[in-house]
Amino acid sequence: MANYTRLNRDQMAQRVARDIHEGAYVNLGIGLPTRVANYLPADREIFLHSENGILGMGPAPAKGEEDPELINAGKEPVTLLTGGCFFHHGDSFAMMRGGHLDICVLGAFQVSAKGDLANWHTGAPDAIPAVGGAMDLAIGAKQVFVMMELLTKGGESKFVQACSYPVTGIDCVNRLYTDLAVFDITKDGPVVIEIVDGLGFDELQTLVGLPLRAAA
Repeated sequence: MANYTRLNRDQMAQRVARDIHEGAYVNLGIGLPTRVANYLPADREIFLHSENGILGMGPAPAKGEEDPELINAGKEPVTLLTGGCFFHHGDSFAMMRGGHLDICVLGAFQVSAKGDLANWHTGAPDAIPAVGGAMDLAIGAKQVFVMMELLTKGGESKFVQACSYPVTGIDCVNRLYTDLAVFDITKDGPVVIEIVDGLGFDELQTLVGLPLRAAA
């Protein structure tokens, strides 16, 4: 086994933040994706949207400066940048469904080789389904970025040939960010963009169990 170090969750968020371009309108999904807000480049103007009705959302507030009335869709305290605004929940979903967001960043239970997304329910009888606005974002955003650990606790790949969990969106994921590698989802199959230091392509291929191609 090669000697490699997985990215932690903050490092994953930093990696995603690097790919968010100047002037982008972006929704950060509940959970892991919300960390991306804390690592957006200071020299880029990026507009963060939250489905509960915020545009111009900033990073998490300093401890002790939280405003209980200023929260994101995951009920976490956030800040508001100069020029930020609030609006009705219905208007927020109209933005999401109407193609007005450049990027959404979502978490996932599984992503398939052709870009299907499963992130709202594991199918387990005792699991609490929580779709929120994920379906609207998956089909409404111009680009869908997904963040997740590559392997389950049992060592099985969550990047799969076909999703076994209930699907949120079909053929919607453009790029997958994991703790071991970054993948582009293309019509010709997954393309490996980056791999963590110390992990070889062949070993990654074995871990994933899917046909992979290296970026040119």
